[in-house]
Amino acid sequence: MMIGESWAQIGSTIAGLMFTLATLQQFFPHQLRLSLQQFVLASLQQFSLVQKLCDKLVNLFSPYIHITFPEYSGYWSNQAFDAIETYVGALSTTKASLLKGSLVQNSKALVLTRDDRKVCDEFNAVQVWWVLEPSPTSSSEERYFQLIFHRQHRDLITGSYLDHVLEQGKAIQAKNKQRRLYTNNPSENWSSYKKNLWSDIAFESPATFHTIAMDPNKKEEIINDLVSFSKGKEYYMKLGKPWKRGYLLYGPPGTGKSTMIAAMANFLNYDIYDLELTTVKNNTELRKLLTETSSKSIIVIEDIDCSLDVTGERKKGRPKSNEKETEPENEKTSKVTLSGILNFIDGTWSACGTGRIFVFTTNHIDKLDPALIRRGRMDMHIELSYCSFEAFKILAKNYLDVDSHNLFEKIGILLKETEMTPADVAENLMPKREKKDPDACLNSLIQALEDAKEKAKLKAEKEKNIKIKKGKNMKFYAKRLLF
Repeated sequence: MMIGESWAQIGSTIAGLMFTLATLQQFFPHQLRLSLQQFVLASLQQFSLVQKLCDKLVNLFSPYIHITFPEYSGYWSNQAFDAIETYVGALSTTKASLLKGSLVQNSKALVLTRDDRKVCDEFNAVQVWWVLEPSPTSSSEERYFQLIFHRQHRDLITGSYLDHVLEQGKAIQAKNKQRRLYTNNPSENWSSYKKNLWSDIAFESPATFHTIAMDPNKKEEIINDLVSFSKGKEYYMKLGKPWKRGYLLYGPPGTGKSTMIAAMANFLNYDIYDLELTTVKNNTELRKLLTETSSKSIIVIEDIDCSLDVTGERKKGRPKSNEKETEPENEKTSKVTLSGILNFIDGTWSACGTGRIFVFTTNHIDKLDPALIRRGRMDMHIELSYCSFEAFKILAKNYLDVDSHNLFEKIGILLKETEMTPADVAENLMPKREKKDPDACLNSLIQALEDAKEKAKLKAEKEKNIKIKKGKNMKFYAKRLLF
């Protein structure tokens, strides 16, 4: 209280001196004004020295210790700040003296949050205070938490208590986690803070392994692999390997590759980072993006064979020095190389986070460089092919709520004879009216399968005729060369 009063007196005195200085500039002669100005400035300097001395005395004799946790540590976001913010937020409804209420989107309940910058907490009968402040050294919205406690409890607070705060904060985050879908921003939009490398929205896909249409045995194999990986942190450490895993999803369009990724994210409660390689200029930017992804997340590169020219790169070799580039340098949007991708998923930088899953998708597995998809990089290759009868039964249950029907047998025969993707099967099973009519939907599917079968037959006959015609032409030209 005494320190506060002394500061008030000092402030009042300084304000008086500044007012006096302004008055002197208007009414006194020039030479006298200069002398008085020097006197006032010297007085202000003395007050500055007094302020510094008071600060040192307060720090010397104050019984309290202050620890600061900034929102950003240099160029990187501070994960400790996030955990502390969650923990302190959980204290709000019971410990904070000021609260504010709001209705969160898609929520029917009123949510109470802290509207007080200072919150008190107690640990082992020891009181501490958390204070949220804006950064005094930054013009942005950067913030920091300040922990205040008595110096006699230093060991307890810096040890057990902070461990408790971080552990509880992370546990609350995991419990209340809303899955997010991230996509990378072009580097020209990056600011001085890493949070601008990725944009995100709430991930609300309802896809699950229960509803995904595929062979049940293959589905069970994937689920068991995910469970084993998610619980295998200590096992990976024992092996001396980074705790990560790669999945390659391949097959024709419409076979459920994106749905599989969504089901994996929902099953593990992981965020998804959808990496658009064409906006990444070089390998350095690729590493920056990787280091800003969170642990226990899925990093996805869809259509890897189309994203960049990373297929068979080593076989092409380097262009000759006398060859001119046909593409202007400013139009070459990306210089990410196959080597950069390999280091991204399996190099030193891939170990900067834990529990990550890398997923590549492709419609043409034969186009990919073998080094990109070898075991150890893409550990599990999952083929998602045309709809089987077992997958159809799952779709029939999902869309029509039927487990069996007298038309199932005919559909099973047609599925063996015709290639149709699960997406096309699902579209034909989708009820066209408000009231579900299983007979109409199943008959619609049968008609679509028969049409597809006929088209495939005509296409095969056409290709056969072209092949025969080419063979006859080859024989004709061969005879002419002989004679």
